[in-house]
Amino acid sequence: MVGLSTNIQKISPSSTLLITSMAKKMIREGKDVISFGAGEPDFDTPVAVKEAAKKAIDAGFTKYTPADGTAELKQAIVDKFQRDNGLTYTQKQIIVSCGAKHSLYNVFQAIVNPDDEVLIIEPYWVSYTEMVKLARGTPKFIRTKKEGGFKASAKDIKTAVTKKTKALVLNSPSNPAGIVYSRKELQEIADIAVSEKFYVISDEIYEKLIYDGNKHVSIGSLGGDIFKQTITVNGVSKAYAMTGWRIGYLGAPDDVAYAVGNLQSHSTSNPASISQKASLAALHMDEGEIEKMRSEYEKRRDLITGLLDQIPQFSYIRPEGAFYVYTDISKTGIKARDFAGKLLEDKLVAVIPGEEFGSDRHIRFSFAMAPEKIKEGINRIKSWVKP
Repeated sequence: MVGLSTNIQKISPSSTLLITSMAKKMIREGKDVISFGAGEPDFDTPVAVKEAAKKAIDAGFTKYTPADGTAELKQAIVDKFQRDNGLTYTQKQIIVSCGAKHSLYNVFQAIVNPDDEVLIIEPYWVSYTEMVKLARGTPKFIRTKKEGGFKASAKDIKTAVTKKTKALVLNSPSNPAGIVYSRKELQEIADIAVSEKFYVISDEIYEKLIYDGNKHVSIGSLGGDIFKQTITVNGVSKAYAMTGWRIGYLGAPDDVAYAVGNLQSHSTSNPASISQKASLAALHMDEGEIEKMRSEYEKRRDLITGLLDQIPQFSYIRPEGAFYVYTDISKTGIKARDFAGKLLEDKLVAVIPGEEFGSDRHIRFSFAMAPEKIKEGINRIKSWVKP
């Protein structure tokens, strides 16, 4: 019988990619669109990384590699986890994939059984829910409040746990709200996970982009018990401006890593050989270059929030990491999707509506763009949103 699978028909398209695609199409048509949509750095990939890729091509490093990544890159990731995060993995516990999104997808496929529940903290990155559905699991949402900084407390998580709970997705710094969990908060969450025996899938892709003197803490570093239940996901896309290179990676318990590697060997096989060489150069790069980007993002964060403060109908939690401002627009009386559509039509400004982050009261701004574009875009919105 012809027709699509019932499982694939449950999946919603990504509004982030849809809005960004629409904005790019309008730009190609010659329209002066300012897009706050893209979840990617506007900086160029560092020169040392590009040079490493060129050398790989010239040297003929263009063949298959092991499906889970080269030993050389996996060792660099082992060293990075130990140096930056206090996490002690072996090479066999590391899997290199085609982006951190791919790593996450593989994890859900590897650990989730039909009807398992996966705890997802609102607001959340749009793809978490769809990935859980694709694994035939059930997303279970933990609602948070602006007054609590959009953070889930250990009590909130404990209340949400049932016999079906398989994992908690933890994203710090977070997309879309830029939330950063403290060591104390993470320790309390770790205690619940250990007590209730569920995995923590720790999405740490924005770890290098953190502000106000805050420090990133990996939940898996908080003791042997939680380490055994944590799957740490990261990649090179955000910190090194390498979104298109498509390299992500994870560190996991032996059985999870083996399952993910086995799955990958029958799906994508290895990530691009050239991208792996480029990522090796990134992980060996001087941290000073990353700091320059991080510092510029912090300045842009201060710029955009200062401008948003001038629009009385808007409010937000000041982001402590990543490069987004999750903004409450409920005082405009317009639902987020309608707001985003009409704003793009009337003022040629693209923002991401919050429905797929868990709220029709919010829109997401990315400030990974030039300061003059930020100023122009917010000024257009300011003239459009009447007092």
